[in-house]
Amino acid sequence: MLFTHDTEAALVGAAALVNTMPGVLPGDHAPDTLTTLDELAALYAEHGWTGRFDHDSAELEGVRELRPRLRGFWELDEAGVVALVNDLLAEARATPQLVDHDDVGWHIHATPADAPLPQRMAVEAAIAVIDVVRAGELTRLRVCEAADCDDVVVDLSRNRSRRFCEGGCAARAHTAAYRARQAARA
Repeated sequence: MLFTHDTEAALVGAAALVNTMPGVLPGDHAPDTLTTLDELAALYAEHGWTGRFDHDSAELEGVRELRPRLRGFWELDEAGVVALVNDLLAEARATPQLVDHDDVGWHIHATPADAPLPQRMAVEAAIAVIDVVRAGELTRLRVCEAADCDDVVVDLSRNRSRRFCEGGCAARAHTAAYRARQAARA
């Protein structure tokens, strides 16, 4: 494990949230996959967020509005990432505390369990990125290398080799490279 469990979980959860945004690159026709309360509930459950969950349209809109800000962790330089971390933590008046629940072991929460979900998501991502910055590992937060994809990637591999998102881009790239080699031989 490169980072602590809670850091890795928060990074993967933040990436999954960012990747619900529709694609903006030419050829990237990825739809917005966070438009309903059921999609929010599925994301909440899949990534183990805890605490208050109102499951209403205001909460959904707040989470949707958070996505472009969190994407900054993958697009900004170190100074920009640090400024974003500090802004998110200041806005939430985050107070880090060690907690132990759900058989996860000791980890950090910096908001009360009854804080709004978008605020908890923002703070959990910011706290996780603190570990990434402190370890000098910002290059592990990258954008998928497929030409037609703008999803974000958290590279937790030992050798920093992850280049593609979870959306099948690696398979498409490898297939295209194989076909190109076959065509060159023919």
